[in-house]
Amino acid sequence: MTALDARLRRIGRHPFRAKFRLRGRDRAVVDLRGIATVRRHAEDLIGTRLAPAQPRNDGRQTPYRGHPVFVAQHATATCCRTCLERWHGIPAGHELDVAQRRYVVEAICRWIEGQYAPDAPPP
Repeated sequence: MTALDARLRRIGRHPFRAKFRLRGRDRAVVDLRGIATVRRHAEDLIGTRLAPAQPRNDGRQTPYRGHPVFVAQHATATCCRTCLERWHGIPAGHELDVAQRRYVVEAICRWIEGQYAPDAPPP
């Protein structure tokens, strides 16, 4: 188990984060488009909504539904800069570098992929 897997497992035990599941239309997007396309969407969304040093509407910029990436962001505590700092140790107030962006996208995509593995332990 990697450090990211361990962190996602710990986050997934938090009562608020544990409520999130990939359902309905959000799951259908992954079924229809595939994880590679969803990963590209995650890269774009993180780049515009989370990566800036002072994101617009920080703390309220991530909807709870409408795209599988949004659901995954809440489930993995990558929804705002405050959660990134609290749960992942990525400080707010500076633009996310390339490695930090990759880390956030990887966390999101691992959670989404975990939603498709019913026999695997929850992320």
